[in-house]
Amino acid sequence: MDWDSLISVTSGWLDGSGPQSDIVISSRIRLARNLAQFPFLSRADDFERTEIENLLREAASNNLTESEENTAEPTGLNYSDLQYINVEEISNIDRQFLMERQLISRELSDANGSRGVVIADRQRTSLMINEEDHIRMQVLRSGFSLDECWAEINQVDDAIENEVSYAFHEQFGYLTACPTNVGTGIRVSVMLHLPALVQTREIKKVFHSMQKMNLAVRGLYGEGSQAMGDYYQISNQITLGKSESQIIDMIKGEVPHIIDYERRAREALMAENKQKLHDQVSRAYGILRNAQTISSEETLHLLSSLRMGVNLELITVPQIPLANEILIYTQPAHLQKKYNKEMNSQERNSHRADYLRERLTDAEIGQSDS
Repeated sequence: MDWDSLISVTSGWLDGSGPQSDIVISSRIRLARNLAQFPFLSRADDFERTEIENLLREAASNNLTESEENTAEPTGLNYSDLQYINVEEISNIDRQFLMERQLISRELSDANGSRGVVIADRQRTSLMINEEDHIRMQVLRSGFSLDECWAEINQVDDAIENEVSYAFHEQFGYLTACPTNVGTGIRVSVMLHLPALVQTREIKKVFHSMQKMNLAVRGLYGEGSQAMGDYYQISNQITLGKSESQIIDMIKGEVPHIIDYERRAREALMAENKQKLHDQVSRAYGILRNAQTISSEETLHLLSSLRMGVNLELITVPQIPLANEILIYTQPAHLQKKYNKEMNSQERNSHRADYLRERLTDAEIGQSDS
C-alpha cells in the first residue's frame, strides 16, 4: 500500500475534463455482486468473510493487470497502478480519507471483519470487498460521461467473473443483500453543482421532478449524506425489471434537463443583477483567500459561489480542476493526512485556511506568469 502516492495524486475524476464539467462534477456507475458459493455477509462467519476477501482480491490481481504470471484470458484491462488496501487494518482517519476520495462507502468504513478495497486507474476505479455485498465495483469519470463509465465497469465485471461465479437467478437476475439492488445490481449516479437553482429557490422543483421519475437525490457523499455547497447526486432507485442500458439511458435523458435548468437560472441571475452576483463571488474569493480560520461547511458554501463565478467568467481563479481539488482536499481527513497529524475541529479550521491561502496564492502567481 503506497499511501504517499495515493495522497499526492489527484483523483482523475476531479480533473474537470469531461463533458458538461461546468455543472457535472462526475459520473459514476456501481455494480453489486455476490459469490454463488457463499452466504450473504449478514450470515457469513469470520472464516467465510476472510475466504471471500482472499478470493476477490486474487481475482482482481489476476484479471485487472497483465503480467507473465497471470493465467486468465486477456481482458483488455491493464491497470499498472492497481493497489489493495486492507480496510480492517487502517485507522479511522485513513478510512475517512478514502471516503472523502469517493473510493469507499461509509458502509465499508463502518463494517467489521475482513474487508478491503482495490484501487486503480488514477483512483477512478475501485472495488469494495465485503461491504454490504461481497463486492461492489465502481467507475468514476469527470463530467457527464456515463457511456465511458459503463464501458469500463462492464469490462471490470467480466474480468472478475473470469475467476469467480456470481449469485444469479434466471428470473430475478443478480442476487444482492438488499432487495432494492436485485436484478442488474446497478447504481448510476451523476454529481451536479447547482448553485443557481438553489439561489433562485427552484431546486425543490428538481427534487419533485426526480421523485416522480423514481430517481434519488442525495448529498455529496451519496446515501445518508446531506447536500452541502450546492452539490447533489442524482441516481436510479430501481434495478429490477430494467436492463443496464435502459437505466443508464433514463439518467442520460433526465440529467440534461437539470443542466439546462441550471444554465437558465445562471443566466437569469446575471441578467437580473450582474453586479450583485459579481460582488457575491468576489466576497467569497476574498474570504477563502484571506481567512485565518474557516470551517469545512463554510468552505464548501463559498467555494460553490467561486466555482460558479469562474464558469460565468466573473473571476479567473481558481480554474475548475483546482476548484474541484480544493473541494476534496479541504475535507477533515485530507487535512490531517496532509499535515500528518490528528487535529481537533479548531486546528483543522486553522490548517484549512492555511491550505486555501497557499493554493489560491499559487494559482494567482501561476496565472500572472502565464
